[in-house]
Amino acid sequence: MSVLRLGLCVSGVYAMFLLWAIAQERLSVPFQSIDGQSTHKFKSALFIGTCQSFLSSLAALVYICIRGKPNSSFSSLLGLDVVSSPPRANGSSKSKTFINGHPQHSKATPSDSTPHRNRLLLGYLQCSTFITFAAPFGFAALSYITYPTMVLGKSCKLVPVMLMNFLLYRRRFAPHKYLVVAMVTAGISVFMFFGNEKPSKGSNGTQTQSSYGQLIGIAYLLINLILDGAVNSTQDEIFSRYKVSGQQMMFWINAFCTATSLALGTLPLPHIPVLHPSSSSQSEFASAIAFVREHPSIVVPLVQFSLTGALGQLFIFETLQHFGSLTLVTITLTRKMFTMILSVMVYSHRLTPGQWIGAGIVFLGISIEAWVKRKDVHAKRVFEEKERAKIKSL
Repeated sequence: MSVLRLGLCVSGVYAMFLLWAIAQERLSVPFQSIDGQSTHKFKSALFIGTCQSFLSSLAALVYICIRGKPNSSFSSLLGLDVVSSPPRANGSSKSKTFINGHPQHSKATPSDSTPHRNRLLLGYLQCSTFITFAAPFGFAALSYITYPTMVLGKSCKLVPVMLMNFLLYRRRFAPHKYLVVAMVTAGISVFMFFGNEKPSKGSNGTQTQSSYGQLIGIAYLLINLILDGAVNSTQDEIFSRYKVSGQQMMFWINAFCTATSLALGTLPLPHIPVLHPSSSSQSEFASAIAFVREHPSIVVPLVQFSLTGALGQLFIFETLQHFGSLTLVTITLTRKMFTMILSVMVYSHRLTPGQWIGAGIVFLGISIEAWVKRKDVHAKRVFEEKERAKIKSL
């Protein structure tokens, strides 16, 4: 049964996020108008993010209701009956029991759960705010850099995660993690340096424009990564303080993302580059809906992007719950490689030998991280078995 479940999880993660990646890149290219006389790019990353966050929160809610304990209150199903434990210096809580690396806490009583519940919801709101503002920068970066570059840039996520963990929560990391970060960063640099999208040599103006555009794309990607790092560090803090499941976190963060995006998208805000690309005469959602009506070909990739993203998150949390983070890291690592290769095949992107070397360095660094995690998990299991043997011998 466990082998069958693992096979289902691996197949689900691969299938959903490979399709999700194709749809994401498809949304970044021009769409033909309904009359077939012109093409335009869809610029509302906020609308795209709202569609996915809504379906993700709905999928998480259905999952929680189906998998929840019978006769549980709705508050308990959503993970609001919680207590908080003060984190240690490394960011984890003082708890005797750990499951998949997260401390387990006692159940809250009605008298002490309210303040902790408010802080928990505030943490979810903080994550959703970071996600809401990170998505437009990631979407805008695709207008200046290729999707394989975007995928490898996302592989640099260790750097902002480490940085934001230290800046926000004063966490420190094992020495091998700094080696992994150095390798990943070096791989990205090699990939960018040997890119075959060289500036045109025809005129200085064209070369400057091409270089300037790539710098803009890299800047947008860096902002996206920093905000993603803030999200991950805050999620680590929530898991270390509260006894919540991944599906409960998935529901609340996506619900807050949907509410925040709806508020921003329906207000007639002035033009703000990246964050609010529509004019001040109408709201961003009004412009997005008008675009969908004039370019109906966007509907299929938009639905595909939202649905596969929502289902993919469920497979990820199912894997994490039953097989732990090591298995999930291994699946995610190979998924990233297949995502990049599939993008090259589908959209005819060409990678130079230098870029393949850079990609190899990146994935080698991530493989070292997975290997060290495997050793840590094995050492922990051996230690726990020895402790249990000592207890039985008493």
